Amino acid sequence: MRFFKDLSLSAFTAGFVAVLVGFTSSVAIVFQAALAFGATPEMIASWMWALGLGMGLASALPSLWWKKPVMIAWSTPGAAVLATAGAGYGMGEAVGAFIVCALLITVAGATGWFERVMNKIPMAIASALLAGVLARFGLQAFAAAQTALPLVLLMLGTYLVAKRLWPRYAVPLTLLVAIVYVAARGQLAWSAVHFSLAMPIFTMPVFTWQAAVSLALPLFIVTMASQNLPGVAAIRAAGYDLPVSKLITLSGLATLVLAPFGAFALNLSAITAAICMGREAHEDPARRYTAAVSCGAIYVVIGLFGAAVTGLLTAFPKELVAAIAGLALLGTIGGGLAAAVRDESHREAALITFLVTLSGVTIAGIGSAFWGVVAGAIALAVQQLGRPKAPPDTAIATAGKITPDTQADAPANAGKTP
Repeated sequence: MRFFKDLSLSAFTAGFVAVLVGFTSSVAIVFQAALAFGATPEMIASWMWALGLGMGLASALPSLWWKKPVMIAWSTPGAAVLATAGAGYGMGEAVGAFIVCALLITVAGATGWFERVMNKIPMAIASALLAGVLARFGLQAFAAAQTALPLVLLMLGTYLVAKRLWPRYAVPLTLLVAIVYVAARGQLAWSAVHFSLAMPIFTMPVFTWQAAVSLALPLFIVTMASQNLPGVAAIRAAGYDLPVSKLITLSGLATLVLAPFGAFALNLSAITAAICMGREAHEDPARRYTAAVSCGAIYVVIGLFGAAVTGLLTAFPKELVAAIAGLALLGTIGGGLAAAVRDESHREAALITFLVTLSGVTIAGIGSAFWGVVAGAIALAVQQLGRPKAPPDTAIATAGKITPDTQADAPANAGKTP
């Protein structure tokens, strides 16, 4: 099978790091969202089953089919919305809201309107958006030194040396050294690991206007603006020409099927996608799909074993997770910034997008990724008003075509079979 021929240690490690980062950084928020609706421990395990299988299959199968990395994740800002707005609603009403949200996402993909909006965003703005989203993880990597200075210095030193001597294995070696270090110091919380299979629990949906307005609509808005928007930017910045509308539709349908079991919202990933789509995953862009497949396979295992794998992943110190995420994303952050400021006519607007996105500001319940694009678009409109239009190839619509201006290290056949 071609997958096993293309698979490498660096690609599998990228998939594992993506799961580690995506899971440990937000699983607590998902638990809080489930508890807001009065979920029992069995229901929470069902949520992990549904989300794990949904993310895993929706990532692995399209990646195998297209031989390009497809990364699907749960909506972390959506979970935060549910955790705060869920009080007073039962699990049945929550599931009804999940289904309504899933239908809205499916319509957004099937009609193609979301992709048409994305195609009008200049490449500089999209690159700045991605860099702003990812830069927070870069900052957290070095901020972790405040509480775990020896660990962070050890990881940084290992990464730099490995990057010089064995660049393809820099991230795997850094992760391995970090795990050995924390294990030797007894800092792995093995007591959190309890092996048991997760069982799906079906909840009959209850549809109410109150839940649709208070839960489904905000969940849809933050998922599209704070998750799918930077998710598309990550795909295009990495140089892959994937069918965005089909992927949005796929995420909506997967949510629709799994909503009665706890899948509240699935969407395109940005942060974990950047890990699996970057050079650290594989030197050859045409083989980076194996990182996404590996990530999807691990998600499926998480879904099946629920609490056991949740405990295993959360056993790692938070400083280790923050540091490995930041180091794994250095190349993508740098590439995004370089693309954002390359064109002088778009530079200020791109910097505004970057800074607003990096700020983490939330207005009207919508995250900074959306407001960063809005601020950058307004700045660009003011600057370009009355001037001749930029050539069409500056739009994100063409970012999937890899050129020296979009990704200097990627060959022209990225994402295509050799």
